[in-house]
Amino acid sequence: MSGNLKILLIEDDLDDVELLEEALKTHSVSYSIEVITDGSDALNHIKSSDARPDIVILDLNLPKVHGRQLILELKSSKVHQDIPLLILTTSSAKEDIDYSYSNGADKFLIKPTTLEKIKETVDTILSLTRPRRINA
Repeated sequence: MSGNLKILLIEDDLDDVELLEEALKTHSVSYSIEVITDGSDALNHIKSSDARPDIVILDLNLPKVHGRQLILELKSSKVHQDIPLLILTTSSAKEDIDYSYSNGADKFLIKPTTLEKIKETVDTILSLTRPRRINA
């Protein structure tokens, strides 16, 4: 993979945001990361933006609007529905995992996890979905 990949990170824990940004900076692929720290702001962004990130990384446990609602908004939006979605959350509840996958998540990772696992997962998702999006 080459080029500058755009990541939309929806995460309210600023320590996690910093760790993810640092990990992806050391990666061989160049990333630009847009961070939204609040579920309500993320919902407004999804509804009003035509920006198309290469991947969305979403925490479920957000203030104001739960990540489940954001999954539905992303996957029902014509602009965003085919964008790969990685759920990265502390929730290990079976209903959250099942809900996420049945509504379009590509992968579900439970925090804490290693930064290497996150990078590997992002790469895997992008390698599987990016050619499909380019040819669509």
